[in-house]
Amino acid sequence: MKLDGVRVLDLSQFLPGPYMGMLLADHGAEVIKIEHGSGEPTRYLGPEVEGFTTYFRNTQRGKLSVKLNLKEDEGVRIFLKLAQQSDIIIDSFRPGVVDRLGIGYEVVAKLNPGIIFCSLSAFGQTGDMSMRPSHDLGAQAITGVLSLGWQGEDDTALPASPTADVALGSLALAGIMMALYRREKSGKGDYLDMSMTDSLISWTPHILSEVIVNNTAPNLSRERLYGGAAFYNIYETSDGRRLVLSGSEMTFAENLLNALERPDLIPLCEKPWGDAQKPVKEFLRKTFLTKTLSQWDEWFSDRSVCWAPVLELDEAWRQKFLRDRGIVSKGRDGVERVGTPVCFLNEPATPSDKLPSVGEDTQQVLRQVGYDSNDYKRLIENGVC
Repeated sequence: MKLDGVRVLDLSQFLPGPYMGMLLADHGAEVIKIEHGSGEPTRYLGPEVEGFTTYFRNTQRGKLSVKLNLKEDEGVRIFLKLAQQSDIIIDSFRPGVVDRLGIGYEVVAKLNPGIIFCSLSAFGQTGDMSMRPSHDLGAQAITGVLSLGWQGEDDTALPASPTADVALGSLALAGIMMALYRREKSGKGDYLDMSMTDSLISWTPHILSEVIVNNTAPNLSRERLYGGAAFYNIYETSDGRRLVLSGSEMTFAENLLNALERPDLIPLCEKPWGDAQKPVKEFLRKTFLTKTLSQWDEWFSDRSVCWAPVLELDEAWRQKFLRDRGIVSKGRDGVERVGTPVCFLNEPATPSDKLPSVGEDTQQVLRQVGYDSNDYKRLIENGVC
């Protein structure tokens, strides 16, 4: 696989870092999860299947678990020995914590100049917000992204997905791959300072025009992706379900409006989003209320229009095409899981069935850095492992 021979030390918790680490493991990296006490918090969040929560299953598979107390001097020494034999370190502590523990980038890089050290945080390692704690929702709020989901009377809706977490993990994965590629040429590693807020802001070029040009917030009712376009919108059906039109290109407008015998509305779809398209939206709103969702599904089957039913999460999960793609698969224990979204033709991912209990691989990994069984017993007695 692509990452055979790459070793990762994963100090992160919850979603961004662990998910990224799991993707590295899916593609062959040896990922060692460093845990302490009761271990990764997601071990205890949500329902369990066969002894592991589904949250843990879908962010931690394929990793080794090493229990290590980094507040003990010997725990730090062990970590640094592992770091000398590693390629990537991921941490999600608050800024400054790894340095106070004695395992920061500068310390590690002196021992291993090729190390790629990736720190994940809410606001980054620098700036006057760096020490402020936050999770996904706070990052969405402070970047303005949360407000983009507020329309109509419901102006307090929580976000549908942890976009800040996912943006951070995805971009950090890309950054690590760049650093690995550069190391092949230079032999030197690097330090990545990755934040949720940076990641989210970088994902808003589609909506920043009014902000940058006119120094004002956009009027979402006039924006294509936020309700201003008739052919990029949500409509209710006669059975109380919903469908979406998800492509505002003129060819799709022509195909649908001709089929519905309203070609007179086609020119309005060429006009700017917003008020000019209200007659089209009103016609479509009334029209979609005339059939059930399943009837519209059948009606659309032979028409070239960007549309989709709005499904509940359980309905979406049951769809055959997700299994055909492999993004929904089963482990050897028969439990369905989220597969890997990074799909290669050659050397495809091979998600592991391994789900580690806290510290189950500690003795095995420590043996690789010179600790025998007697040492291991001593480390347990001293609260290091």
